[in-house]
Amino acid sequence: MIELLAPAGDMEKLKIAFHYGADAVYVGGEKYSLRANAKNFSLEELKDAVSYAHQLKKKLYVTVNIIFHEEDTAGLEEYLNSLALIKVDAVIVSDFWVVLLIEQKKIPLEVHLSTQASVLNDAAAMFYKSHGVKRLVLAREAKKEDIKKIKETTGLDLECFVHGAMCTSISGRCVLSNVVTKRDANRGGCAQVCRFIFSSDEEMPFSITSKDLNMVSNLEEMIKIGVNSFKVEGRMRGIYYIATVILAYRRMLDKIKNHSLTEEDEKYYTNILNRCANRESAPQFFNGLPTEKEQYFLGREEVSNQDFLGIVLDYDAKAKKVKLEQRNYFKVGDTVQFFGPNMETFSYQIHTIENENLEKIEVANHPNMIVYLPVDRPLEMFDMMRVKSFDK
Repeated sequence: MIELLAPAGDMEKLKIAFHYGADAVYVGGEKYSLRANAKNFSLEELKDAVSYAHQLKKKLYVTVNIIFHEEDTAGLEEYLNSLALIKVDAVIVSDFWVVLLIEQKKIPLEVHLSTQASVLNDAAAMFYKSHGVKRLVLAREAKKEDIKKIKETTGLDLECFVHGAMCTSISGRCVLSNVVTKRDANRGGCAQVCRFIFSSDEEMPFSITSKDLNMVSNLEEMIKIGVNSFKVEGRMRGIYYIATVILAYRRMLDKIKNHSLTEEDEKYYTNILNRCANRESAPQFFNGLPTEKEQYFLGREEVSNQDFLGIVLDYDAKAKKVKLEQRNYFKVGDTVQFFGPNMETFSYQIHTIENENLEKIEVANHPNMIVYLPVDRPLEMFDMMRVKSFDK
């Protein structure tokens, strides 16, 4: 089983992730999750999300991955039983106390061990297996030799991050945020202090942050050594990022399955992924310890990406007209691209724009305004329009 696993910070992102090819999503509830600043899901919203996922024959996992202080423990057993009742497919946990609670109380939940537990060896993996854990989300610092040995020893499902942010500390075990901002990084409050620019009178400004993770060049090898689930980081990311990254990895994994992935494909998708984000990326630990080339030390430039121009709301096949919600400025004369999971990406020059009253306008420059464009290729709801970038 090969699974593409996407982040979903809210219901809109969940729908986008599934539309663009995710086999499963992971989400956070309103408590016990390491992304406290995400919108997250109430129990009622989780029930709706599970129903939506299961209608598509896809899966939903819920993060219960904070490190529990004494004051955090109240209400957890009731919450876990509620998750079992609405039939979430698994919970992702990091604190061993939660693993034991589920085991001892016989709560009918599949347990996936969070990357926060930092499993890097087969002995630790076997320990968690003995307590009922069905899947390991391995530490981001796992080398391919670690992954191979853990798979051979345990036979467990293995989940590995393939794209997104890295942590300066080992898989999130960091207290920089606690010290600098008084926000607890291991209870959902990480302020990403590692991305701050530091300076002193004696030294040049410097940072201590890693470049992002990008495993495009290693996907085939990951499959060969036993990785089951390919995980994208980013519950705080927007829908354009999720759509772009999930579609890229979906198409690469499908090509690997069909033995048709080429170097040209890898180069194309790498370019798309690098343009989508505003940070450089690298494979990091998979082939050995990172070097200075995988880190930011003497500053960096992070330019806000304005590529996302609009999202398709509807398509009138008879009139050959697309209804679009604008997300960034575009105008008559621009050449753009449409992309989506059930079509080949294509370029399109804008000759006419109509507003919601079907009046012709020259520019779309109001956030979330509704416009209509004549497009002779069929489009689907949730397909997107972006700045023209790379041809293939």
